[in-house]
Amino acid sequence: MSEPMEKAEKAEKAELTEKAQKLDAGDELAAKRVEFVLDGPAGAVYLDGNSLGALPVAVPGRVADVVGRQWGEMRIRSWTESGWWTAPERIGDRIAPLVGAAAGQIVVGDSTSVNVFKALVGAVRLAQGTDPGRDEILVDATTFPTDGYIAGSAARMTGCTLRPVEPSEVPGALGERTAAVLLNHVDYRTGRLHDLPSLTAAVHAAGAYAVWDLCHSAGALPVGLDAHGVDLAVGCTYKYLNGGPGSPAYLYVRADLQDRFDSPLPGWNSHAEPFGMRSDYAPAEGAVRGRVGTPDILSMLALEAALEVWDGVTVEAVRAKSLALTDFFLECVGEYVPEGRVECLTPLPHAERGSQVALRSADAGPVMRRLTDRGVVGDFRHPDVLRFGFTPLYVGFADVERAARVLAEELR
Repeated sequence: MSEPMEKAEKAEKAELTEKAQKLDAGDELAAKRVEFVLDGPAGAVYLDGNSLGALPVAVPGRVADVVGRQWGEMRIRSWTESGWWTAPERIGDRIAPLVGAAAGQIVVGDSTSVNVFKALVGAVRLAQGTDPGRDEILVDATTFPTDGYIAGSAARMTGCTLRPVEPSEVPGALGERTAAVLLNHVDYRTGRLHDLPSLTAAVHAAGAYAVWDLCHSAGALPVGLDAHGVDLAVGCTYKYLNGGPGSPAYLYVRADLQDRFDSPLPGWNSHAEPFGMRSDYAPAEGAVRGRVGTPDILSMLALEAALEVWDGVTVEAVRAKSLALTDFFLECVGEYVPEGRVECLTPLPHAERGSQVALRSADAGPVMRRLTDRGVVGDFRHPDVLRFGFTPLYVGFADVERAARVLAEELR
């Protein structure tokens, strides 16, 4: 590199470093960072919260109490005295404001996959309850594979035809036979944010039911389930909600649909009289009918502790910082990374962007391994995608500048 080019590059880095410092100084969420365990090498940057959120500092102590006192000392009394039995609904109400839902519509428990199955079969049964001729399910053609597998099984179970459709093409694909539509709010590969309000409205106009997967949006941006009339929704809690590996997922059933929601997985926990031990099934009222079996108490109460980091935080503030972080990352990548070495797959318009940036690179796998070795942790998606997730509660602008600078060095 020539001396003038070297000087220009140093000036460029100094300018962006100074900008990062100013942005961090004005960050209203910066104080939240200390509520997470972010130990690691000096300068470590964690940009994989879209796969597994960082550990909130309150969780280890809470789990120790649940294990040592509630389970170890109180034992079975904790189902009532420690609130174990009501945890699925109580924690659901804690998640509700983060996805724009009123209380009483979300139950926590089971995995995302199980909840997708409940929601999709339940949606088809709602549709066929008034129109038996609705025998088609539309599914996001770009969905996370498991959602597609579950949709296929739900179609076989309900006698429906399954049609994979690009989200943008859903309005034109809807028809009199459509029973339910399963869509992702944010594409897991590219970070593209789909238009939940307009797509939900289109599904309703066709007389069908909308099921949304919120795994890559809940805790990162406003969802507005109630405001937009979403019928059913599911989501995980170990990404932007920081609930921990394998933390339980959640199921949202809109209040006015709950009395007609027919879960394909009825269990004793969702029975109107769970301790009546009756041979005939009678579903409980409200969100409780989304439960199946015994709640996974240890991981559920770890999630409850993790959600305390949201005290005093609005989703709108998180969204504003998310967009600022991704904007700044793209600016730094544009300045630092040699031209032609990466292609941005994430949409630039804010209305179409989630809280991650996906970059295509011919040698993405080896590059991500080297980045991780240097303390910049993102992830790799086959065959050629570098994913960087931005969790506004603990990622700062200096992190972003460092990540782009190290990426550029590894791509040279």
